[in-house]
Amino acid sequence: MLAIGLMSGTSLDGIDAALIETDGDAYVKPLAFRGEPYSDAARAQLAAATVTALTYDKPRPSPEIVAATELLDRAHVFAVHKLLREAGVDAADVGVIGYHGQTVAHRPDRGWTWQIGDGAVLAQATGITTVSDLRSADVAAGGQGAPLLPVYHRALTAGLEKPVAVLNLGGVGNITFVGSDGALIAFDTGPANGLVDSWVEATTGARFDADGALAAGGRVDEAVLTAMLDHPYFDSPAPKSLDRSDFTVQPARGLSPADGAATLTAFTAESAALALRQLPERPRRLIVVGGGRLNPVMLAMIGDRTGLSPEAGESLGWNGDATEAEGWAYMAVRALGGEPISFPGTTGAPKPMTAGKINPAA
Repeated sequence: MLAIGLMSGTSLDGIDAALIETDGDAYVKPLAFRGEPYSDAARAQLAAATVTALTYDKPRPSPEIVAATELLDRAHVFAVHKLLREAGVDAADVGVIGYHGQTVAHRPDRGWTWQIGDGAVLAQATGITTVSDLRSADVAAGGQGAPLLPVYHRALTAGLEKPVAVLNLGGVGNITFVGSDGALIAFDTGPANGLVDSWVEATTGARFDADGALAAGGRVDEAVLTAMLDHPYFDSPAPKSLDRSDFTVQPARGLSPADGAATLTAFTAESAALALRQLPERPRRLIVVGGGRLNPVMLAMIGDRTGLSPEAGESLGWNGDATEAEGWAYMAVRALGGEPISFPGTTGAPKPMTAGKINPAA
């Protein structure tokens, strides 16, 4: 089946749209990918909606949330049409869209997770059946609702020697471990690019630390780093997950822009090292995907602190920018077939679970 996956992460940098061919099992063939950046105005509107959502005790509509949802839906419809045009594929030939939407609050401890984005709107506008809301059922059953990509990481690493780990460095980091016996374990490691991006934007006006240049010119403040690592999340057992707002840049206040960037980058690296210590086996390889793989300073720090040589997904022929979006396409196909996308070892769900609201094409 041809499938499209759409991902808008907590870094709020834009939409990743991927087209793959897959059977939802061992066969995966990436076909096309495009990134659609958000305008400054759109990014600000989505960020404001996230701030609003975090003040609520449960998901509920408000004028600000409704407006942000409509913006998100329009942007994703636009991204789908552009992807299809560039790929030379007709919408009628695509079996399903996997629509992540935008996480505005993630509170599995309270029994809910909230991704805005209306799959029915996308299905009607594109003429393609759309699977949305892939996290809620897992959370309602007692799972963390994240990370969900491990089932796709398992397919991608099927031919590699085990044990192997895939580290996804988006706004929040998460790790997938496939053991020697095929056991699948996954959890969020801690902040990845999110804190560094917030710091750089606040102190320099740039959206992110391009090539880690700012961090490279700074020194890690070990006292601040130690204080940030003294957080109960790192001692809690997996499976576990985070909301981007669970950590802030506040401990780095008072540092220079460069020292703050270096310290927060080191925090991401040390979070990854702590995650590896929670795995039942040391992986033979650490494959890195997500935007963080493009930050050589972050990768060098991860290598220093884990004792492994992180490899960008491109070393295996993957597109590290496209992996999350491809995963959403893959999971949508599985959802159509009633196949599980989350497992006790990945989200803490009581059993393997399928999920997602299926919105038929108009």
